[in-house]
Amino acid sequence: MDTAAVLAEFDARLRLDPALEQPGDRVERTAHTVRCLPAQAPPTVLHYDGGGDPGEVIAAEARWLAEHGGEWKYYSHDRPADLPERLRAAGLRAGEPEAFMLAETEPLAPYTPAGVEIRAVTEETGYERLLSVQRGAFGHTRHAVIRDRLLAGAREGNLVLVLALVDGEPACGGRIEFHAGTGFASLWGGGTLPGFRGRGVYRALVAHRAALAAARGYRYLYSDCSPDSEPILARTGFTRLATTIPFTI
Repeated sequence: MDTAAVLAEFDARLRLDPALEQPGDRVERTAHTVRCLPAQAPPTVLHYDGGGDPGEVIAAEARWLAEHGGEWKYYSHDRPADLPERLRAAGLRAGEPEAFMLAETEPLAPYTPAGVEIRAVTEETGYERLLSVQRGAFGHTRHAVIRDRLLAGAREGNLVLVLALVDGEPACGGRIEFHAGTGFASLWGGGTLPGFRGRGVYRALVAHRAALAAARGYRYLYSDCSPDSEPILARTGFTRLATTIPFTI
């Protein structure tokens, strides 16, 4: 894989020209930055081209974030090279670093351990079960605050919410989002209840979602991974391309 080329394509298709996936979503552009303002989710500073006076640009975005909330999403290939230090100097706080991992969908092998069943979630009852799994896995869930957005996206086919059951019991859940016209799909929210870890359930959920992306013709699948998820995705065939860090006021 040509890492630099894939990152450049990712930036061009998903950060410089992000698709509007829901009614009411907006994109704002300044001379040097791109901001995404989803209708039902916090806004994000998606990209800074490194131009202009970095101090002035970053200060302006910090003021914007203070007014609107949300985050500046930094990637380790962003410029200038000292961007994280500049963001901190402007009063932004760094969140936990995550591995930006990516795979081509076609070579990814299917994987379903015995006793595991994976279902798509489209209705409220299944959604509540998914929320319950994520609360048990993470101690919290962000899905609750974007419920309408996710269920609408599931109904419209922009994403698929999935729940893995082990012998009929909810064990793991997450979602895949399809970014139309980009060639990229993405994995979000994957979490496994403690009692079901180490049994291949999360890996099965990744493989299932990869198959969904390949079936729709998406070449690439990416994820922002925690240290717990990174080795599982690496075994599944993903490569770490960068590190990403959310910066907030």
